[in-house]
Amino acid sequence: MSRFFSEKYDMLVPYVPGEQPKDMQYVKLNTNESPFPPCEKAAEYACKAAKRLQLYSDPECRDLTKTAAEYFGIDKDEIIFTNGSDEILNFAFMAFCDKNIPAAFPDITYGFYPVFAQLNGVPYEEIPLKDDFSINIEDYFGIEKTVFIANPNAPTGIALSVGEIEQIVKNNPGNVVVIDEAYVDFGAESAVRLIHKYDNLLVVQTYSKSRSMAGARLGFGIGCKELIRDLNTVKYSTNPYNINSMTMAAGIGALEDGEYFRKCCDEIIKNREWTTEQLKKLGFIMTDSSANFVFARHPNVDGKEIYLTLKQKGILVRHFDKERLKQYNRITIGSAEQMRILTEALKEIPGVIK
Repeated sequence: MSRFFSEKYDMLVPYVPGEQPKDMQYVKLNTNESPFPPCEKAAEYACKAAKRLQLYSDPECRDLTKTAAEYFGIDKDEIIFTNGSDEILNFAFMAFCDKNIPAAFPDITYGFYPVFAQLNGVPYEEIPLKDDFSINIEDYFGIEKTVFIANPNAPTGIALSVGEIEQIVKNNPGNVVVIDEAYVDFGAESAVRLIHKYDNLLVVQTYSKSRSMAGARLGFGIGCKELIRDLNTVKYSTNPYNINSMTMAAGIGALEDGEYFRKCCDEIIKNREWTTEQLKKLGFIMTDSSANFVFARHPNVDGKEIYLTLKQKGILVRHFDKERLKQYNRITIGSAEQMRILTEALKEIPGVIK
């Protein structure tokens, strides 16, 4: 770092994104992207919007907000759009946490949570998952902290039920509970319907996974009007034009083509089930994933060795060095052909097949 870098960030450890190597053509199963392109409407609307790029984008995202509010059955004042769901998560740390209101989240979860806490000078508690990587919801009851829970969780893929989410929200009436639903469309149930019952619930979603728009950077949060007003205060104090015109237009198209959305999600779920069965036949042990990835280890082969061997074969998966995770690899569910290539490559790794 330079001699000008503020000392307030001396201890900041940045988030490490998944690899994006360009040295060869990879089967890319490491960043939970969709293997499918965005729907035709999304691409068409984005192209039309490109012809007006000399103008600023609408800071209120009015057309997109209207479409999304109708889609989710909420009021337009109960949703906010951001530059990917990462931005709204950061906004939530800024708006609902401070030195007197710490954050709390699982010790194994999305790696950006501790980064956002450190970036914003927020004290935080990492609550250990159980031995099976599941969340004990009672650990979050009445803790007087802003709670962040990814549901399904990452990288485990394990989901809580809406009933369990409600128990956490209900038992923290004095603090905001943020439910990060980046992977909810692949087998879990959204907590959006609870926002009219609880004023301390913020539900966060993204277009990156199930709507095939990771490159567009579009996320959103749904909550009561007062929470959304708080988040807009942060937004308008940082970057009012945080969503570009092409992304907004693509976001409308993606919501309008519900058939394509469901078809892609169903295909991912089918491919996940097939991959899970193939991995079990090879002796892998996995969590019960409700996401667009599986979290797997092999009892006879080191997790990092599997990751490195697959990389040599042109297949990228995500490996974590954290002690409880180092024997596991997170494998994004891609197309049927990509998953076939993966399983065939795994069979060639010494020790996988006895």
